[in-house]
Amino acid sequence: MSEEDLERYESDVELQIYREYRDVLPMFRFVIETERRFYLANGVDLNTREAGGSVYFELELEDAWVWDMYRPARFLKNVRVLTFRDVNVEELEHPEMELPGDDA
Repeated sequence: MSEEDLERYESDVELQIYREYRDVLPMFRFVIETERRFYLANGVDLNTREAGGSVYFELELEDAWVWDMYRPARFLKNVRVLTFRDVNVEELEHPEMELPGDDA
């Protein structure tokens, strides 16, 4: 496999993951970003820990989806993440969908 073939393959996989992300986003309540991964989840517990003078973050996610091109299954029931880097957790807003003819 040439380097060009490998780049094309990785680009195709990233596009497939992006499309999946776009499709599953409405199913989740939180977006979580770490240095290494991007997650969607319906439950997030973030704790700051200290060990040996260093501070790290422990994340526990429930009902999660992970953006990872090397993972065969991206939907996970429980995920535990430990990181010494920044963590960003955002709660998504899902505006109620208006049905045609709903003129309240």
